[in-house]
Amino acid sequence: MNLNFLKTIPVLLLFAGCAGNGGSSTTVASYLNENLPLEERIEDALSRMTLEEKVAVLHAQSKFSSAGVPRLGIPELWCTDGPHGIRPEVLWDEWNQARWTNDSCTAFPALTCLAATWNPRMAALYGRSIGEEARYREKDVLLGPGVNIYRTPLNGRNFEYMGEDPYLASRMVVPYVREVQKNGVAACVKHFALNNQETRRHSVNVVVDDRALREIYLPAFEAAVRQGGAWSVMGAYNKYRGEHCCHNRYLLNDILKGEWGFDGAVISDWGGAHDTKQSAENGLDLEFGTGTDGLRAGTRNAYDNYHLAFPYLEMLRRGEADLATLDDKVRRVLRLNFRTAMNTHKPFGSLNSPEHLAAARRIAGEGMVLLKNDGGELPLDSVAVKRLLVVGENAVKMMTVGGGSSSLKVRHEYTPMEGILEAVGDRCEVTFERGYVGDPTGSYNGVETGQDLSETRSEEQLIADAVEAAKRADAVIFVGGLNKSAYQDCEGTDRRQYGLPYAQDRVIEALAAANPHLTVVLVSGNAVAMPWLDRVPAVLEAWFSGSETGHALTDVLFGRVNPSGKLPFTFPVRLEDNAAHAMGEFPGGDSVRYNESILVGYRWHDTKAIRPLFAFGHGLSYTTFEIGNVKADRTTLTPKGVLHVTADVTNTGDRAGAEVVQLYIGDEESSLSRPVKELKGFEKVQLAPGETRTVTFEIAPEALRYYDDTKGQWVAEPGRFTAYVGAASDDIRGQVEFTLE
Repeated sequence: MNLNFLKTIPVLLLFAGCAGNGGSSTTVASYLNENLPLEERIEDALSRMTLEEKVAVLHAQSKFSSAGVPRLGIPELWCTDGPHGIRPEVLWDEWNQARWTNDSCTAFPALTCLAATWNPRMAALYGRSIGEEARYREKDVLLGPGVNIYRTPLNGRNFEYMGEDPYLASRMVVPYVREVQKNGVAACVKHFALNNQETRRHSVNVVVDDRALREIYLPAFEAAVRQGGAWSVMGAYNKYRGEHCCHNRYLLNDILKGEWGFDGAVISDWGGAHDTKQSAENGLDLEFGTGTDGLRAGTRNAYDNYHLAFPYLEMLRRGEADLATLDDKVRRVLRLNFRTAMNTHKPFGSLNSPEHLAAARRIAGEGMVLLKNDGGELPLDSVAVKRLLVVGENAVKMMTVGGGSSSLKVRHEYTPMEGILEAVGDRCEVTFERGYVGDPTGSYNGVETGQDLSETRSEEQLIADAVEAAKRADAVIFVGGLNKSAYQDCEGTDRRQYGLPYAQDRVIEALAAANPHLTVVLVSGNAVAMPWLDRVPAVLEAWFSGSETGHALTDVLFGRVNPSGKLPFTFPVRLEDNAAHAMGEFPGGDSVRYNESILVGYRWHDTKAIRPLFAFGHGLSYTTFEIGNVKADRTTLTPKGVLHVTADVTNTGDRAGAEVVQLYIGDEESSLSRPVKELKGFEKVQLAPGETRTVTFEIAPEALRYYDDTKGQWVAEPGRFTAYVGAASDDIRGQVEFTLE
């Protein structure tokens, strides 16, 4: 007998007699025997449960937990918000924190930053690290990662997702999921599906054609399930085909559980279930957050009034609900439980360890994107620069608190200003000017930053003071962008403008006029307009970088880390250059139409020949790279064959660095319209100065497919194709043509 059972299972429950089904008093109940096949254990446990116990495991019993089966020694399940860190403990029935003193976590960079690394190894490091933190906190389900597609720069929740391209998101989500789950913690991939706006998110019906659904909005979810083996999936708030996504027959029963063979549990977003019959029949397995204070339903416990609680039980008792469907739900919840809470072989976790802080710093540094660097303004030389001015509220404001469910409590967040002061030491005089006032507050669900960012100066005075200081400085770093307040990068609201808020454009333009050595650092999870771009020599996208923001930022600014991040989404010049605003609807009314169909992001810009501000895949380095000698090993690809495209990449500069070599494929004679090209491969290559490596991409017919909505199937259509190899979607260095037979 495995004595590890004794850690979590009462001794008396080790024996079959505990289940009330008879059996030897010296025989371990099958469902408790981890040496037996999982499905056998599930069936044994299911056979021992009463109808009431089956229903009880399908809904919440508190804000973040669902009941187990105490009579059988099956523990409750505990969820925690992610996907950037482990949320502080909250009260049983409230969102406010429980004010523990030992639940400070590592805040990892936002998923836009992770996607910008274009490095699946960083996704694995991220998943392993955050999984260890969840394990330490005894959490069974991590509510993340998010893989909804970036459709518009105004979506307030874009910072939680992995960009605009389904191939990139698919490559990055798989190692994240796998590594989280090695800790015995379930990844809950969200929000399935089409959660591309926060405005009217509980009610809006998304109208999108089947091609866009299949080619753009579902592939990352499919990869997380079929390649990553995700143990749970969270339904989205919005509607699709008139049904809420948390109980949507087509998405959950037909596609997720049917076509993809998903064997895990579908979990509702908190408050995402709206109908008992649909919840019972249309694929929802675990309901959370309905009437979320848990107290307002009168004499019965409010959790009993969830759709999958007493109302469902009454339907079953009256014979109005199918028992086979009930058992399928229970099997899925038991499977989730046995993989997590009942798994006695889980490794030990760790919380806020030096290793996790180092991982956060490494991922943040690798994800930062150098957008512009005229004249080699960066990296800064802390010896040559004697007087450095830092301007901007985001240089001192903590960003780990706020933004919605991803808000965290950290032991310490290194701000950009702290990082700069530490990096330069006494070699340089550093001064700070506020420049603008954004949001001086800093609290969320009872977590307080403790910062006093109050300001009495007027907008004009703030700008004037910053300009006077800039005239005396050798170099200026402006740290601005967005924050996690309402109507910026924040759950629950969408942005109201594409431009920078708080009159930051005025500040930047004034600084540029006062000092030619200006670097603009953007802290954001979204693209922004840059009307001042031609007057600023250096621009760095730093994202929301978590606990180690200041350290990671100065690693890049002062050259300890050579930037290698690439944009995971397009920066349009104007909002009207974005497809959702040029052709589709946003945010719509009762419904929102995706009239742009498959032409999302760079697909739109390429096909319509609209120049972006910064293209998908764009990112500079402190060294230079040459990509050439692009060739294919054959000119014809057979339906069951493989074609290889190779390219040589050389570091032609004087610093070690990494380049992301990107493969795009264009269909030259499709019977249905297709984008000019689509990402189908990438590889991040680390090179010493003067070093050359050959990158090889493997192309199979599956990479050439499109979804034919007239036939309801994927089609790889014979004809001519072009493989493009480059450093960004608008920076192609070579191409080869081939034919699919």
